[in-house]
Amino acid sequence: MRNRPQVPERHAAGGGSTTTITCARKGATTPRNLMSYTRTFYHIIFRTKYSVPAIDIAHEDELYRYIWGFVKNKESILYRIDGMPEHLHLFIELSPKFALADFMRDLKCSTSKWLQDNPHFPLFQGWATGYAAFTYSLNEKEVVINYIKRQKEHHLSVNLETELRNLLTENGCEIDEKFFLQDND
Repeated sequence: MRNRPQVPERHAAGGGSTTTITCARKGATTPRNLMSYTRTFYHIIFRTKYSVPAIDIAHEDELYRYIWGFVKNKESILYRIDGMPEHLHLFIELSPKFALADFMRDLKCSTSKWLQDNPHFPLFQGWATGYAAFTYSLNEKEVVINYIKRQKEHHLSVNLETELRNLLTENGCEIDEKFFLQDND
């Protein structure tokens, strides 16, 4: 049977006290007052199943507001959202409490239900299985926000496939043609 962590102990040190947690590993302790510092910015792209143009531009703001609320409830920040009828771009700062894969699973499940219950999106059948997500630094934040802001203009000359191929290549991702923009049934 594994040793269980012990209850935190208080130690007097130089007239003050700190709390330490004794870990399951024999003799290992971590000061409780240590803090982790993270800022993780993601540019996320995901599309509708079969790339169906199901997001009606006349009602996309309703979806965007719903996603903003979802992100806020995940203690994260949505800096920008925009897209086209068949795909979305988000730029978020993800809370360290959530893994990206879990966040995306929950976002897709929640928005799928919302879209299917909303009469303004009758063509919506679901989201494609995958997504693309790239990390950026604070220094690159405004560049990514402006890129997302100009999606409608951008897609007058570039389709989703070309855009996604370019983003994947720029970010050093190998493209496996067997799976690229494929949907599982």
